[in-house]
Amino acid sequence: MENKKPFYLTTTLPYVNADPHVGFALELVLADVIVRYKKLTGNDVFFNTGTDEHGIKIFRKAQEEAVPSQEYVDDYAVRFRELPEALNIVKTSSGIISNFIRTTDPHHKLAAQAFWLRCKEAGDIYKKEYTIKYCIGCELEKTDSELTDGRCPIHPNLEIEYIEEENYFFRFSNYKDKLLELYKKNPNFVVPETRFHEIKKFVEGGLKDFSISRLKEKMPWGIEVPDDADHVMYVWFDALVNYISAIGWPSDAQKFEKYWPVVQIAGKDNLRQQSAMWQTMLMSAGLLPSKQIIIHGFITSGGQKMSKSLGNVINPIDVINEYGTDALRYFLCREINTFEDSDFTMERFREAYNANLANGIGNLTSRIMKMATMHGIELSDEEKGMTYYEAGLSYENLDNFDIQAEMDDIWAAIQWLDKSIQEKEPFKKIKINPEEAKQDIKNLIYHHDQYHLLGIALRLEPFMPETAKKIQEAIKQNKMPESLFKRSD
Repeated sequence: MENKKPFYLTTTLPYVNADPHVGFALELVLADVIVRYKKLTGNDVFFNTGTDEHGIKIFRKAQEEAVPSQEYVDDYAVRFRELPEALNIVKTSSGIISNFIRTTDPHHKLAAQAFWLRCKEAGDIYKKEYTIKYCIGCELEKTDSELTDGRCPIHPNLEIEYIEEENYFFRFSNYKDKLLELYKKNPNFVVPETRFHEIKKFVEGGLKDFSISRLKEKMPWGIEVPDDADHVMYVWFDALVNYISAIGWPSDAQKFEKYWPVVQIAGKDNLRQQSAMWQTMLMSAGLLPSKQIIIHGFITSGGQKMSKSLGNVINPIDVINEYGTDALRYFLCREINTFEDSDFTMERFREAYNANLANGIGNLTSRIMKMATMHGIELSDEEKGMTYYEAGLSYENLDNFDIQAEMDDIWAAIQWLDKSIQEKEPFKKIKINPEEAKQDIKNLIYHHDQYHLLGIALRLEPFMPETAKKIQEAIKQNKMPESLFKRSD
């Protein structure tokens, strides 16, 4: 299948104020599955991720550690660059353009300032004195109705701060009708539907202008506001512009026009910023809105959001070092709900690992390939070289970005094959009816109208690429693979 339709997907950019944790690993893996799928289906894919390196949280952390802010973010940016590598996130060599952007990059700074001027020329930026309640964890103003017992429900361990100063503001209030019209024309603009309903209800309630600058004397770590050296850009205004600066805006019009608009993936705490604030900023700058927003849930621990500020994080590198990359990718894709909150504990991880990897796909592959090698049963060269399409496979759930549902379908195929082995018992039948038994074994490896091991391997490519490759190689070479997943005690 060749259509080479451009497809651009971006993650949000995590703050570099602590080591990366499994919550951001989730977003990276979900995004990686989607871009691998889009590549498989013939698209020209651009994939963007990176680091958000400005803002008061980072400035204060650098002060705590008594290092310059740039030195602080340089150190953490290296750690965030290592996470995609550890997670086997697609690289440019795979045929997908993979980009890692830092908001301290010179090109991004110039783009953010050019974007500011566009919005200012549209009459949507003005200055005023104001006092607000502010959650430093969210980097957002909070109304009383958004607080629980005077605290942000997302960051309950952080004190709400009061900010009183003169700042620049963006005329968010001008865009209620335009946003609602955008949502009406694009009924799948936000996925899942529950989050789309949530943002529509928020916009229907009326919009308040939001602050987009900070006084430089109080918070100097940011991109300077054009024509006003006393102010730096508010972190959200600056960071959101990365979605267009990553594809060359404003200097590379050809690249920008090729890939824009973008599909964005973000956590539910980013719903307002991604699907409302950013969209109005694009409208103000005279640019097309995003194509679609995918909102995933939180990874929780004991019912609480897993986050750096709460101190209940799991380090994804530790999990990978003990169990392997594909084991973590499996858990994030299947055991974590794509759109709602899910708990991640190491006890739950080990249970899923043993049941579904060691005793599931690992054991199934070993059983089938042991019978195949013992009895000299091989696929033809044509069958061995089959692609995803030639095998008649599809990823219907991925068109709706439901990664967990697609993985459930794959595991249903694994369970079907296990049951088929138990019912037909080719390992016993081989003694009394060898021809029929050999056909049964061959059908377990590949059969044009039922579940088969080759099909499972092909379907696993976006989710567990190394495991998929090992199974395909075992089939091609007609040999037992090395143990895919060793049982964990």
